Amino acid sequence: MSDTAPAVAVPSTAQKLTAELLGTFILVFGVIGAAIFAAPTAGLLAVAVALGLSVVVGVYAFGPISGGHFNPAVTLGLAVAGRFAWKDVLGYLAAQVVGGILGSVVLLGILSTGPMFDIAIFRGASTGYDELSPGGFGLGSFLIAEIVATAVFLFVILGVTSAGRAASNLAPLAIGLTLTVLVLVAGPVSNGSFNPARSIATAIFGGELALTQLWASIVAPIAGALLAGVIYKAVFDRPAKLTA
Repeated sequence: MSDTAPAVAVPSTAQKLTAELLGTFILVFGVIGAAIFAAPTAGLLAVAVALGLSVVVGVYAFGPISGGHFNPAVTLGLAVAGRFAWKDVLGYLAAQVVGGILGSVVLLGILSTGPMFDIAIFRGASTGYDELSPGGFGLGSFLIAEIVATAVFLFVILGVTSAGRAASNLAPLAIGLTLTVLVLVAGPVSNGSFNPARSIATAIFGGELALTQLWASIVAPIAGALLAGVIYKAVFDRPAKLTA
């Protein structure tokens, strides 16, 4: 008998990118679909729960293949923290953006044959400040909410996926529940994105104002993720000191 350990299949680059595309598609289809169809009657809670559950489902389904990022800010934050290879970043970002756009396209197709169809509904689902903020908050409030919320999100991801610090099979639940809480807090301020791919997916159909404000929905989450990645690596991923 051989003592050689069985070979473990390593996902190919194409499989990883496809997983990221599908995972981001599920996320956008779930959360924006809830914002369009459920939020008018069920409110912000429906959107928050839909986002959390979409991420849980996506990470359980595709996390073993690609790591389950589904968010350009997450990919960049993990790279800065030393948890993801920089050489794979661009491919992940492209797959996430394409997956998000496909999610919006499918939702647009569903809406197109419905009663009182109006593409302007995507403006209400778009992230932004002033007129696009559900609570009428300005740019400063928007930036603080998106930066801080995304940083908190990254801290949780880095914490629950650290080797030896938590049960990895429960990580998707912690990540999804964190997003649910963050949307309940930041939703009235920014519409709670924390994800450039999700913001791009709605802005392309959200009209001129959504496209004009899109820069903030890209810059703020990335800034928060990079900040969290740098801090986490410096504080928590330092080598343990040996005691006598």
